[in-house]
Amino acid sequence: MPYVDGFILPVPSKNMDAYLEMSRQCAKVWREYGAIQYRECVADDVKVGVHTSFPQAVKLEDGEVVVFSWIIYPSKEVRDSCNEKVMSDPRMKDMMDPARMPFDGKRLIYGGFEMLIDL
Repeated sequence: MPYVDGFILPVPSKNMDAYLEMSRQCAKVWREYGAIQYRECVADDVKVGVHTSFPQAVKLEDGEVVVFSWIIYPSKEVRDSCNEKVMSDPRMKDMMDPARMPFDGKRLIYGGFEMLIDL
């Protein structure tokens, strides 16, 4: 069954071009090591909720947008292997430098998910 890594993060609107360029480079690396899909989506219709919401989850600040992303792998085993290779790939070194990231990595939310339905 496919396996999914999901991400929610705040990106300053002024940094969106830099974020997309970084994401395109990341997508190439992840796909090279086994990911079968790499998706980046920007919030278009998300509101602050009473108790929870995407903006609240990432502590969205003025001038930022919520980005919702996911990577799909054929299996959890492929995901684990892929992520290990990605993190040791020299192309990722500069992109993983917190000082160079076009977003606040401390407010990035991510996790791995077993897919229950795939239609």
